[in-house]
Amino acid sequence: MGLTIAEKILKNHLVDGEMIKGTEIGIKIDQTLTQDATGTMAYLEFEAMGVDRVKTERSVAYIDHNTLQSGFENADDHRFIGSIAKKHGIYFSRPGNGICHQVHLERFGIPGKTLIGSDSHTPTGGGIGMFACGAGGLDVAVAMGGGTYYITCPEIVNVKLTGKLSSWVSAKDVILEVLRILTVKGGVGKVIEYTGEGIASLSVPERATITNMGAELGATTSIFPSDEVTLEFLKAQGREADWVEIKADSDAVYDSVVEIDLSTLKPAAACPHSPDNIKPIAELAGQKVDQVCIGSCTNSSYMDLMKVATILKGKTCHPDVSLAIAPGSKQVFQMLAENGALADLIASGARILECACGPCIGMGQSPNSKGVSLRTFNRNFEGRSGTADGQIYLVSPETAAVSAITGVFTDPTTYLGEMPEFKLPEQFLIQDNMIEPPATPEQADKVEILRGPNIKPFPVTTPLADSIEAQAVLKVGDNITTDHIMPAGAKILPYRSNIPYLSQFCFAVCDTTFPERALKAEKSIIVGGSNYGQGSSREHAALVPLYLGVKVVLVKSFARIHRSNLINAGILPLTFEHEADYDLIEQGDYLELPNLKDCIVGDKPVVLFDKTKGIEIPVNANLSGRAKDILLAGGLLNYTKQNS
Repeated sequence: MGLTIAEKILKNHLVDGEMIKGTEIGIKIDQTLTQDATGTMAYLEFEAMGVDRVKTERSVAYIDHNTLQSGFENADDHRFIGSIAKKHGIYFSRPGNGICHQVHLERFGIPGKTLIGSDSHTPTGGGIGMFACGAGGLDVAVAMGGGTYYITCPEIVNVKLTGKLSSWVSAKDVILEVLRILTVKGGVGKVIEYTGEGIASLSVPERATITNMGAELGATTSIFPSDEVTLEFLKAQGREADWVEIKADSDAVYDSVVEIDLSTLKPAAACPHSPDNIKPIAELAGQKVDQVCIGSCTNSSYMDLMKVATILKGKTCHPDVSLAIAPGSKQVFQMLAENGALADLIASGARILECACGPCIGMGQSPNSKGVSLRTFNRNFEGRSGTADGQIYLVSPETAAVSAITGVFTDPTTYLGEMPEFKLPEQFLIQDNMIEPPATPEQADKVEILRGPNIKPFPVTTPLADSIEAQAVLKVGDNITTDHIMPAGAKILPYRSNIPYLSQFCFAVCDTTFPERALKAEKSIIVGGSNYGQGSSREHAALVPLYLGVKVVLVKSFARIHRSNLINAGILPLTFEHEADYDLIEQGDYLELPNLKDCIVGDKPVVLFDKTKGIEIPVNANLSGRAKDILLAGGLLNYTKQNS
């Protein structure tokens, strides 16, 4: 029986376990990346491990999230990350060099390699044939130290693409169709692997748009073959030597198949407030638009912005529309400046933002009250834009640009004529002057680590207790995101290295009284619905509840990365054996898990007692042997120290 692309890479990197689907496997990690919103904590964790120098083939620290410097906090964190990188063998992408995933695709990604990053959109690297996963910062720190990365051996879904995209229909419309079919829960525990004759017509940046938003499916990762298209891209980046061919065997077996004829797709939008709430633009046509934002790690490539510049050339954005555009990297920005496309963007009235995540992470450009904002981003969770009642739609660059001109939702296939041919340049502009190499091992001892006063210690973790008795301090519903648990935005992100300060915002979207009640209770349990913890990989969504005394999170089902982050933080993740039992517990109930440690260690059934209601509820732990050991040690950091 032949192997899929993902199976080939996993088999080549397997260091622990067997390739049996549903079981835990450990893989060797070739590359890591961090960004500044998660990086400070990840490097504090790396320091605590006591490893002098990273043991990966390539680790890169990017500054792209917290670039708004309205106080000392972000600038201090940038300085700290830069000094850590120089001392410990990490390449440092300076502020202004671009968004981590765009730059990594351009300058560092290598087909067939494994990559984990402390950002959920790390699967962007799958567009170049990498097995690339989002992970918590502590997992990344362990990998930098030479440790193994553990995942559940995934099912493989074959998304078979046929045909070719019509004029002004884009890769964004492809992934929106996948989300419509599979939903935000459809990829959990799975790898999405793209095959079929239709992939030959998609460039690497287009493929990366599709794999980027595989994160919204909840997938472990998404991946395309490494083929002649990949070679063409790497050659244009001056990295032809990095290319290897990787494709699925002709007799590869997939767990399921989804077929999409690219020629049938039409421009679409993900409507508020979920990436899988998909409608055709034709259905929305004519509705007023207040803001358009073009950029993010999903749609800020050279090809994306050349199409936008072509649409906007000689036009002026509608007087009722605020148009903002952020190039994904310095390479893209400079190439647009040199070929005149940037002048076309500026002339249209667009507000040109720096090469960073910006509005996508709520870092500026929040829309007006109840404002309708069309964004080429990957997430439209409620409140993520910085405006609580903002109406955020996710669309393609083509749809965004046309709608910015008309002031209403507009289908580019009806507004524009035949699309001119857009080709990748034969040679990208290569100037890596904003990527700082690390000090040599001989020089490293002389490098001083620069710490600002906003950097606070890692929260204290405790080993799994013999029994737990605590109040259900919070009960929430389905599809709770990490933005619900630990919001982002310009007012909060600068404090990512200050867990005590962050704690006052925990679950603010759901219940502003939660932090105070949790601290008062000293220890507590959170009850939730299905797909709990979807979205960003931010481990702060586990570390802040840890600081507030949360001992257990009991839900219908978890998103992959967040469940791992809870275990890494020493918080026990449990699921209802019967989802209907979720309805039996009310917020405020006093719950007990007697003989818990004995049940976990001995693989015995775990029963929760609702002492308020006087009922028993069976729950599942489903922990691997390693996960048990991590919880018994009081988190991954303690476990790593004990086993190093």
